[in-house]
Amino acid sequence: QVQLVESGGGLVQAGGSLRLSCAASGRTFSTYAMGWFRQRPGPGKEREVVGYISWSGDFIYYVDSVKGRFTISRDNAKNTVNLQMNSLKPEDTAVYYCAASRIYGSRRPYEYDYWGQGTQVTVSS
Repeated sequence: QVQLVESGGGLVQAGGSLRLSCAASGRTFSTYAMGWFRQRPGPGKEREVVGYISWSGDFIYYVDSVKGRFTISRDNAKNTVNLQMNSLKPEDTAVYYCAASRIYGSRRPYEYDYWGQGTQVTVSS
């Protein structure tokens, strides 16, 4: 069992930065790939991948819309994974979730086994 708790969300102006953190419980954190997802406001908006990092940190994937702006990192000694978000845009407004997957890493939400409760990020124009 892995429990995940996100923090660091908030309100920021366009062009600003936020750093999200995800703290994980459990001794097996280092064996999980970790993903960041977001769900934008509005009807029919599905949870979409922002990126993910392999258990060792040697592979990181980013969705095209955040490449060059967002950075995922992890510290297995501290059981944390971070999402550094720079040059934020209003379209980045969403609830952001971290998730843990037993497989190598995936863009698909259903391949993740554990989820945090989410943290709101609002980017004003």
